Parts: sequence; C-alpha cells; structure tokens
Amino acid sequence: MDVGELRARQAPLKDRYRGDPDSARTPLRATADWRDDGITSTVDGWAGAVRAGLHEATGGDGSDACSGDMLLQALLGCAGVTLRSVATAMRLDLRDVRLRAEGFFDARGTLGLDREVPVGAQGIMVTAEVSTDADDAALARLAELTERYCVVAQTLREPPEFRVVRT
Repeated sequence: MDVGELRARQAPLKDRYRGDPDSARTPLRATADWRDDGITSTVDGWAGAVRAGLHEATGGDGSDACSGDMLLQALLGCAGVTLRSVATAMRLDLRDVRLRAEGFFDARGTLGLDREVPVGAQGIMVTAEVSTDADDAALARLAELTERYCVVAQTLREPPEFRVVRT
C-alpha cells in the first residue's frame, strides 16, 4: 500500500470521527477459559487457541506459552503495523524489516518472595532493524511516531482494572 491509498482509506474514517467522536470508540475483546488441565488459561486468538501456563521460572515445565512472551508478541504486532503505517505516511522506503521485543521479569516478585520486587515485565525494548536509505533524523522521527501511535505500547503506560464477578 502506498501513501495515497493509505490516506484514501483513512480520510473518510477521519472525517467521520471528527464529526462524530463517539463513533471512534472501537471495542476490543479477548476471551479465555480453563478448558485445559493444570495451572493454565487457554486464550482464543485469530490463529487458534493458545494455552498459557506458568513460566519455568515460576514452576512451569516449559510446555505452555508464557503470557509475558505473549504480551511482547502483541506489542510487536501493534508496533510492526504502526511502524509500517508511519513509514508509509512518511514515504520512507524500508526493506528487510525485522522487529524484536525484549524485557525481563523478576520471578521473586511474581512468587511473592519480596514485596519490594516489582511484579511484571520490565525494561521492555522494541527494536526495529531496517534496511533503508533514510537518514538518522527520519529514523528517529519514525521511532518517535511509532511509539506515540502504537496502541499496545501506550496501553502499557496504565495498568488494567481487574474484577472478579459471580456467574
């Protein structure tokens, strides 16, 4: 898709959202259940169900997906699409793009061994390695705009609310 087609597709949406801001509120949804045995949660996704379980650092055997890795995968999906959209809008020619997300978690926090140790992924870094003729200033701007418009990255700034309800 080139910049003209991207703008043509987005123009009527932008016009509608300007005129009717409430129509821009787009629902998101995910579902999971305990259909599988063990300390697992099976998440329904576009490519099929994925069974998440305990990481080996917290007592798992390594046979289930790690939810931390799944978080980074969601981040990369969003960052990759955002990066590509922004690069298209900036008319940057990016070739052979490879993305990775890395971080860590301290199992002591997750296992409740030390209340001073944070629970959750930390030090997350998204790196996009690109083959391009664009200059460093354009790549810095691309990184800045990708971070600004990546829904998952911005969502990580504020924790979700949790509730448990009786059925």
